[in-house]
Amino acid sequence: MDAVVIPERFFLDRFALGTAALERVLGTAVATRADHADLFFEYRVAQTASLEDGLVKKATRSVRQGVGVRVLAGTRQGYAYTDEVSLDRLEIAARAARYIAEQRSDAAVAVAVADGRPHDLYAVAAPPVDTPVADVAALLGRLDAVARAYDPHVTNVLGTIGIEHRVILVATPDGRMVGDVRPLVHLSITCIAERGGVRQQGNHGGGGRFTFAELVGRAEAFARDAARQAITNLDAGPAPAGTMNVVLGPGWPGILLHEAVGHGLEGDFSRKGTSTFSNRIGTRVASELCTVVDDGTIPSRRGSLNVDDEGTPTQRTVLIENGILRGYLQDKQNAALMGMPLTGNGRRESFAHLPMPRMTNTFMLAGTEAPEDIIRSVDRGLYAVSFGGGSVDITSGKFVFSASEAYEIEGGKIGRPVNGATLIGDGPDVLTRITRVGHDLALDDGIGTCGKDGQSVPVGVGLPTVRIDGITVGGTQA
Repeated sequence: MDAVVIPERFFLDRFALGTAALERVLGTAVATRADHADLFFEYRVAQTASLEDGLVKKATRSVRQGVGVRVLAGTRQGYAYTDEVSLDRLEIAARAARYIAEQRSDAAVAVAVADGRPHDLYAVAAPPVDTPVADVAALLGRLDAVARAYDPHVTNVLGTIGIEHRVILVATPDGRMVGDVRPLVHLSITCIAERGGVRQQGNHGGGGRFTFAELVGRAEAFARDAARQAITNLDAGPAPAGTMNVVLGPGWPGILLHEAVGHGLEGDFSRKGTSTFSNRIGTRVASELCTVVDDGTIPSRRGSLNVDDEGTPTQRTVLIENGILRGYLQDKQNAALMGMPLTGNGRRESFAHLPMPRMTNTFMLAGTEAPEDIIRSVDRGLYAVSFGGGSVDITSGKFVFSASEAYEIEGGKIGRPVNGATLIGDGPDVLTRITRVGHDLALDDGIGTCGKDGQSVPVGVGLPTVRIDGITVGGTQA
């Protein structure tokens, strides 16, 4: 049985800091005109290994630790960090953060204190966690063989495994210290298939907040699916273009919901008026079939957290209920400035970054229809199973997404696979065009990484089968 990690003792012992030292640093941070201050300690061990041309060509292990000092004063945030954790360095960081924040002209705001205890969503082990490189290399070698055995036209397999173990601690001037120990594993597989001079690829992967041993049991299915997608795309024809009805498959296509809608529901964009959803709580923003939630409390999911990076327990937040906008995702600063409750969505990439409102696991709830009936309801259209790249404008909600696996729908039946299909539209408009929702809600397999203001954090997405009427499809068919 692994030892239980208590983040408070882990950091105080590791850096020879007592509670009196933390109180001193926080006192320095809030000495003048501050609404709130906190310390964010982090210790992270990360391992990676990558496969190409049948060989594991690269393996890394890194250890990073440090602490960030934040001071809130109205709309201003002062932040400084150090990877040399000592009382002197923390004092310097606290003075720097205070100086930045105290250049304010606005009135003070009351910053909420998080209620509730941290969750217990994932099993943890005592750091440092080291997975033998030989074990990782053996798994990648096996996945290479599995993918190539799927079809002789699979000519190359690219794979990456990432394993992370992170311990964090948040301390505030009221004496609260809240910590978390976060495991995370991730596998990404790309298969290249070639036939008759045509080359295509397929991608799959997964992971979550569990151990490498648990990933091993799921990995072969990911490799086979990547190979299947590559072979399917070899047989694909040009995608149709025009305005048509589109059916999105369950699971990973929820990335469209995340990008085109979710970011616009984050508190900072909404508060500043740069989101198309600003000042619209209580109004209809989607079809009555749409209920969208963000839930950071689902055990072992990639986007789940026991507490966010401000020490607030995560929760299940209803964003859109039967088409009506109900709320936004909040961190401490934006919740205070908007006069709204905390939702446990203050997230940051590392101790070197400020927290901001971010999604955790964001998805649409299931409806009542059978997926096959939704397909049958479309005479001519597109069935999109998986997405690759895309872009979205937060202010307008306009997006472009490319489908990495898609099929024509003809006469209510799934037809030939197609290449080069893109979906073009804007998030709020797309939500109003959803006319049928399946009972088959699925979350993605654990591959999502969300970027915002130069920071990346792991997230989850999900969707049931949905029909969207009259959306623009960019295609390659002459």
